[in-house]
Amino acid sequence: MRQRISETLDFLYPRYCEVCGRPADRPGRHFCSDCLNRLPFTPTDGCCRRCGRAAEKLDGEFLCTDCQTYRPAFDRAASALQFDGDAREAVNAFKFRSRLWLRNDLVDWMEAVVRARFKVGEIDVIVAMPSTFWHRLDRGYNQCAYLARALAKRLGKPYEPFVLRRKGNPRKQGRLTEEERRTNVSGTFGVLRPRVIVGQTVMVVDDIMTTGSTLSECAAELKRFGAAKVWCVTLAHSLRS
Repeated sequence: MRQRISETLDFLYPRYCEVCGRPADRPGRHFCSDCLNRLPFTPTDGCCRRCGRAAEKLDGEFLCTDCQTYRPAFDRAASALQFDGDAREAVNAFKFRSRLWLRNDLVDWMEAVVRARFKVGEIDVIVAMPSTFWHRLDRGYNQCAYLARALAKRLGKPYEPFVLRRKGNPRKQGRLTEEERRTNVSGTFGVLRPRVIVGQTVMVVDDIMTTGSTLSECAAELKRFGAAKVWCVTLAHSLRS
């Protein structure tokens, strides 16, 4: 029934590719096959086993220099895309410009990387990276919650809202150095519902990873309240190293 409704809506209100503007040739989606094939997806091989960053000319898994040096608190992370070109535009459109209808496409890619890089059967609960009060006020929504809820449904896992909260008023991370980022996010997370994470493998859903400092701080707080493992999945990994 749902498939028929989707097909009927596509007939009455044709979808157009988010990138090239031509009619989308994939039912229920907003990226055509040609543009989809040109997106900079993160390879599933040749990635750091901790942060998921890919390295050219390497096979299998390795531990990158940053993870050896800074030892992030999360146990494993992976990203669907490299934050570049059309992928950057798509993520920013969803995050900043309320193009929430792109969710199914974006969750397709996140689901694929989760199934490729994680043991799905070991995930106990999925939570979203919380947004700040000012971001929620400005945008009217938390884009990570939209993604986390849909991803949990795809994977058949429980989604738990309002587990994490933001504290304080840190500076924007965008123009900070790596060391400044780690200092800036220190102590900025709290756990509101510890009972749902105690002894559990928690997957945190976020939109963009740059240095991983925000996710690491988030994971440290979850573990402080009893999480056994913290895995992270993001839409994109910034090319900034």
